[in-house]
Amino acid sequence: MKWTRIGDIIVLNREVDDPEGLLEREGARSVIRVEGIHGPLRRPRVRVMAGSGTETVHKENGCLFRIDLSRVMWSRGNINERIRIPSLVREGETVVDMFAGIGYFSIPVAVHSDPGRVYSVELNPDSFELLKSNIALNRVEGIIEPILGDCREVAPELDADRVIMGYVGRTHHFLDAAMECVRDGGVIHYHETAPEAIRFSRPLRRIERAAHPRRVSLLDRRVIKKYSPGVWHVVLDVRVH
Repeated sequence: MKWTRIGDIIVLNREVDDPEGLLEREGARSVIRVEGIHGPLRRPRVRVMAGSGTETVHKENGCLFRIDLSRVMWSRGNINERIRIPSLVREGETVVDMFAGIGYFSIPVAVHSDPGRVYSVELNPDSFELLKSNIALNRVEGIIEPILGDCREVAPELDADRVIMGYVGRTHHFLDAAMECVRDGGVIHYHETAPEAIRFSRPLRRIERAAHPRRVSLLDRRVIKKYSPGVWHVVLDVRVH
């Protein structure tokens, strides 16, 4: 596919001959192309090909997400995970979302589960602004507490039944903070990118090393998507004892 639709914006993944025609055929507001991601906060570099505007409201799985595609990313590949996680959250659980973004996981958990509290930690001020907007948009102010800051500093101050680590790149650098946060018997959903041959074994070794002297039980392991040639984005669900 040459493009995906997010709200009323068409996002190209390669050049098309007639972006204006695509805009008219799909009844969209603008056609954009993401030309790169830069900086530690992974800000997109976007070119508007037709129409105008990079901000939209996207609906997914009964949740609304206000997003500005020139400021933050939206990953279509994680849609199944954004549906799966809320189905696992038990009534009254305290959930810590260490890389909350605009609420990719926090919002569905608050809307579709019955947690006691969701702490949504985000470092990027642009994402944090959108996160607060999406909490209000979905009317879950009484469930989600947004926190602007570095999760390595924030998470150890919290106690969680469930920790979501829905970020890839350097996720293992944050495992110590997750272990300080998760209660005995709690669950961590850990995302990582890894080469084919060690796509599950390396993440598990890293989790076990960070958990020591506590033990880890593997509950589930899944491939999210192909990340690059020979490299996979995976998620491991583990219980920490």
